[in-house]
Amino acid sequence: MNKAPSSFGALLALLKYARGFRRRIILASTCSVLNTTFDVMPEILIGIAIDVVVNRDQSFVASFGFETPQSQIMVLGALTLLIWVGESVFEYLHLILWRNLAQDLQAEMRQDAFEQLQRQDMSYFEARSSGELTAILNDDVNQLERFLDGGANDFLQVFMSVLLVSAVFFYISPLIALLAMTPIPVVIAGAFYFMRRATPLYADVRAQVGRLANRLSNSIGGIATIKAFTAEQREAAHLRKASERYAAANRRAIKISSAFVPLIRMAILVGFLATFIVGGLMALDGRLNVGAYGILVFLTQRLLWPLTRLAQTVDLYERAMASTRRILNLIETSTDVRDTGKLTLPAPIRGEIEFKALSFQYAGTDTGITQVSLHIPGGQTVALVGATGSGKSTLIKLLLRFYPVNKGQISIDGIAIEQLSMASLRSAIGLVSQDVFLFEGSVHDNIVYGNPSASTADVESAAMAAEALQFIKQLPQGFDTAIGERGVKLSGGQRQRLSLARAILKDPPILILDEATSAVDNETEAAIQRSLATVSKGRSVLIVAHRLSTIVGADNIVVLHNGNIVEQGTHASLLARDGFYSRQWRVQTGSGVPE
Repeated sequence: MNKAPSSFGALLALLKYARGFRRRIILASTCSVLNTTFDVMPEILIGIAIDVVVNRDQSFVASFGFETPQSQIMVLGALTLLIWVGESVFEYLHLILWRNLAQDLQAEMRQDAFEQLQRQDMSYFEARSSGELTAILNDDVNQLERFLDGGANDFLQVFMSVLLVSAVFFYISPLIALLAMTPIPVVIAGAFYFMRRATPLYADVRAQVGRLANRLSNSIGGIATIKAFTAEQREAAHLRKASERYAAANRRAIKISSAFVPLIRMAILVGFLATFIVGGLMALDGRLNVGAYGILVFLTQRLLWPLTRLAQTVDLYERAMASTRRILNLIETSTDVRDTGKLTLPAPIRGEIEFKALSFQYAGTDTGITQVSLHIPGGQTVALVGATGSGKSTLIKLLLRFYPVNKGQISIDGIAIEQLSMASLRSAIGLVSQDVFLFEGSVHDNIVYGNPSASTADVESAAMAAEALQFIKQLPQGFDTAIGERGVKLSGGQRQRLSLARAILKDPPILILDEATSAVDNETEAAIQRSLATVSKGRSVLIVAHRLSTIVGADNIVVLHNGNIVEQGTHASLLARDGFYSRQWRVQTGSGVPE
């Protein structure tokens, strides 16, 4: 088991990350310090007022030239007014500054984390659940925000209260100061002890949050399957177990953090009793001014409440640092596929693609491709066929730089794709995949995703080319119809046609259809075939297909087996060869059985 990073290390990492907010942090901290300074003053004034009442013209205030008790009280009243106004002003300022800082910092962290997440290789997402990543971007960021909203100010105010009260104590009576402050090291040592104990516990809490979020995400996404298999009770039981594990992790952390409060109270009691008894005896003996004794008693009580809140603040701090570590880990995660290319594809883009001695293997598996070489002239339609796991989709993913190339090279129009900027590379490619993803919004929103600046006429033209215009016009609000999350309100064929329209509107010189017709009905397949006959003119088209009937007219059909190209040619030439392709054709058309 890896040792959990210290909360202090997480705090240093957060401060390093937030260097752009340094001026605002200093300003907010200054207002917190001034607020605490003014907050301590009323207790001191109470002691001075007692001194005025008892000693009158011999009081501390009288030494400043205010001879009558009445004038002294009026001066103390004016000071009290100024102190309360100052305290209120700086409390308002520190609340505004810390809360706005919390909002801006959490927004920037979420944005940076999300942008870094989008840069990750596809292997990163395969190793992590969407629920875990959502929990980091949402719940963990909010946890940090809650600490910055109040916890940071509380820490500063506790520190300043101890510092100011200690200074007053030592000024009035070093002996009482030593006795009253003796428990403070115990409190500090206890805080560090509980921090060390709580750090791994709160790391576990954050991990359980991710697992719980993933369980909820999977259950909601698979609600149709759950209902179809009447598995509601089973899923409820799974969620209950995940919730119980989260609650158990919280209970372990709470058990540690809750023990901190009694420790602080007992330590404060020792300091209070020392002040109360020793100071009282000294006042009775005349060794301590009555007003000074009053100040010490009031300040000891004043110190009690901030320190008792320290337990809550430490708890909030530990939760926030556990979340901070997860957020910063995401932001600092490196990628194997880096956008370091500087070149752009020169216009006009021909769409010539070449795979040279290309080899790739997925981590932890034997699946991939080996020494694949393939030349695709610009403007041709090329089909990739073969059994599941033969390497068809792998070639597409490598072309899009979803994964790094292990060996070999891929080039477009003679330029290696690593030398191209990611924007230039991917803007030249339109992808229509089997697993269509539509965004929550309208039909129009999803089509223009491929070209946000497209006109209404262009959108309609793309829909017509994808043979989607007819069904769109039959929807309640036409192009403005809301399709629901992931296009849940549309049929599979309708979603696929919108996906094709999105790619057509992008107008890429290279169009890829990755199993785009494998999960649609015959009517939709025929519509997509007709669309392809139109949109393939003047562009390179790569089709990954299981249904061989959809690629009969391809200029070149490439057959892959176990990561190698075993055949390629036209439909007629491959049938005449009587090899892999021919046998698969006979199976699909019912004219033969596999050997």
